[in-house]
Amino acid sequence: MAINFNTSNQTFRQLFGNGLTYIIPRFQRDYSWTDDEWDDLWQDIQGTVTPGGEVAHYMGYLVLQTNNNKEFEVIDGQQRLTTLSLLTLAMLKALQDLADDGVDPENNRRRIEQFRSSYIGYLDPVTLVPRSKLTLNRNNNSFYQDYVVPLQRLPQRGLRASERLLRKSFEWFYKKVKEKFGDSRDGATVAKFLDDLADRLFFTVILVTDELNAFKVFETLNARGVRLSPTDLLKNYLFSVVYRENSHPHDIDALERRWEAMVGRLGGESFPDFLRAHWNSRRRFVRESELFKTIREDTKDKAAVFELLRDMEQDLDVYTALLNPEDELWQADQRQHVHELRMFSVRQPWPLLMAAHRSYTPPGFADILRASSVVSFRFNVIGRLAANEQERLYNRIAQQITGSDLAESADVIRALAPVYIPDVQFRAAFTETVLATIAARNRNVVRYILFQLEMRLSNRDYDPDSEIYSLEHIVPENPGENWPQVSEQELENTVYRLGNMTLLERAANREIGNKSFDDKRPAYAASQFEITKKIAEENDRWDLSRIGARQAWMANQATAIWRIAQLS
Repeated sequence: MAINFNTSNQTFRQLFGNGLTYIIPRFQRDYSWTDDEWDDLWQDIQGTVTPGGEVAHYMGYLVLQTNNNKEFEVIDGQQRLTTLSLLTLAMLKALQDLADDGVDPENNRRRIEQFRSSYIGYLDPVTLVPRSKLTLNRNNNSFYQDYVVPLQRLPQRGLRASERLLRKSFEWFYKKVKEKFGDSRDGATVAKFLDDLADRLFFTVILVTDELNAFKVFETLNARGVRLSPTDLLKNYLFSVVYRENSHPHDIDALERRWEAMVGRLGGESFPDFLRAHWNSRRRFVRESELFKTIREDTKDKAAVFELLRDMEQDLDVYTALLNPEDELWQADQRQHVHELRMFSVRQPWPLLMAAHRSYTPPGFADILRASSVVSFRFNVIGRLAANEQERLYNRIAQQITGSDLAESADVIRALAPVYIPDVQFRAAFTETVLATIAARNRNVVRYILFQLEMRLSNRDYDPDSEIYSLEHIVPENPGENWPQVSEQELENTVYRLGNMTLLERAANREIGNKSFDDKRPAYAASQFEITKKIAEENDRWDLSRIGARQAWMANQATAIWRIAQLS
């Protein structure tokens, strides 16, 4: 789909020095900047407007939406625009102080009137009711319009947290302006500072015509590393649907309370991932790029919004628990497999698991969870196969579960057959596997594999996370002169072959260091680990051929360990 938008660079003067107005959607997030962001902005301004400073300062992207090119909804950039308005008002307050003190009162009041008209808006001279260029969201606008814009005395009590931040921001910039111009009783100096600022701060303005194009812009900018918030965009859409139906304020309050509770548990960055997993656990497969469009087409009235909300709340516990193997939701026979999926960095099965958790008994779900882990180990970790079709299969199975087309957990497991790598293929891939343990994820996976092999061989349980055990590279990562038979070209494919790694007590590992195989062999023979003793018993030398032979033996064991009986 083509993205319909226009892009231009505009200064603060060009944005606000005209008859246009900017509206932050009613349900956009509240003002949240603190002194860290205020100080960054102030320092940037100082470096721009002082003599010899930068010619201009780039303020980033603004995403605006309009249907008439007169009123613009601020889809992204509300924190920056609000803060610049507060800074402007703080400077007007400094000019007002001069006028009130009798310092060139007529000219300073003219300056106030001119700047207010250009950057803040029209103030009725009788009622002092503002007609502002900027309208904030429903939680912040009243405080902004009633107190800050007319430069009234700001209340200290009974404020929302975001209203307190608005007050503090205004007071912070007012203090900075007074410190900068305190010794100067010349309003022209203050006015020149604001005038220069208006011309030297500039934005890249992206203008879109509807929510769908705004979401496409978000997706494009995020791909380029500019973090925006599709969560807020979706929230605005859903709230606008409810608001359009002239809903009772109780409906809006309930929606906001429940929405914020979900986002609070997940964090804004994780929310889109949760939403997609939730959606794909119940409905047809949707790519990330099509998710907003699909939800918008499917959620067109208040009843649909609240149905979506209820369904998300139902799935939230399972999603957050999949992020944390120690979550109290998991029973003992489930926790290990959740831990494995996390260790493998595999999320493709999550929609299937969310659907299964809704539909089957705990034992049945535990069977599906184990099967998902085994499939992920074979397909993703060892097979390293493309996950696109795997993800689509999981979605089809999740839809069948949701539609009650798979009566038993065993039916779900049989449906996984297309992504269950057959034994011959798995064994061949395992025999050639190289995992560079300089990466923490690979190091954890190798320890996991070795402990599983050890427990099969010795029939004893271990705590794989215990600090008393370490991962030993038989050919060391830094072999030195003790390993002249290993060339520089062979090193990486030798050291990080699974067959070259084993378990060893940490104290023994420190003792043998980078010694030769002959010097290491007695420590292996004395180890408590059967897979390590086996190295000393069966090898009088260590080279590529011995590594290959050991890894082939490991592959045979692995085929039996990571196995689903119904699919083999």
